Amino acid sequence: MSRPLSMTSFGRGQHTANSRTWTVEIRSVNHRFCDIKIRLPRKYGALEERIKKEIAASYGRGHVEVNIGYSGEEEGAVLLKTDLALARQYHNCLTELNDELGLNSSPDLAMIADYKEVISSEDREENLDQTWSEGIKPALATALDECLKMRGTEGAYLKKDLLERLTIITETAGKIELMIPDLIEEKKISLEERLKEILNSYELDQTRLAQEVAVIIDKADVTEELVRLKSHIAQFEKFLDLDEPAGRRLDFLLQEFLREINTLASKITSAEVAYLAVEIKNELEKMREQVQNLE
Repeated sequence: MSRPLSMTSFGRGQHTANSRTWTVEIRSVNHRFCDIKIRLPRKYGALEERIKKEIAASYGRGHVEVNIGYSGEEEGAVLLKTDLALARQYHNCLTELNDELGLNSSPDLAMIADYKEVISSEDREENLDQTWSEGIKPALATALDECLKMRGTEGAYLKKDLLERLTIITETAGKIELMIPDLIEEKKISLEERLKEILNSYELDQTRLAQEVAVIIDKADVTEELVRLKSHIAQFEKFLDLDEPAGRRLDFLLQEFLREINTLASKITSAEVAYLAVEIKNELEKMREQVQNLE
């Protein structure tokens, strides 16, 4: 099974057994949990849990709708019964009427068979285990295989798109990192000049001034945010390669991405950095939309 898998899919399966053709259609879309809805003929309701178990083995999460139906009838599914005692009573009554009214005719088989309950039908009790193993299960397996192929194809596309956007974020964060030393130096010079201007009439303690500037500059340092951002990027790539559902973890990680970018943008009062931060957040928003479709 190729990962990651999309939660969006459609699959259809058919299987014929004992003169009956079973059809299974599966549609799935994204959902926080594994939500399975099954529609099938009422008399097969006892098989619903088996169907759910098969589907749950293929879907970690997602809203899955399953429609199951059949055409044709199984050989011997209907049993015809004749009530001979009732037929004799009808025959006797008709003969009596014929004699009494002098009709010179006699009741025939077609006439007697038309009377209610002389010939009746009833559904034969069906072997549900056989219906499951020989009819529904093979059709369900085909539908699930089709869904899996579609989910894998869509998942591969989403992975490619996410990695491309991750590359853009990495490059943009790299631009910000290269700008940091110059920005900090500019901020340092600007602070020193402003403090000197404000305290022009006072004798300045250069050591104390340097300490105050260092504190302010340290609060504006975004090295930790950039380091954590790099770590998140590496984790994101790792999660995409996992052979298990990772959609929730990817979604959570993107929230952490956004937290670091917001902190970084608030620390540095630079128009260029603000612009680059907006670019990163724009890519993150698109990535979150894509991740919502991953299992």
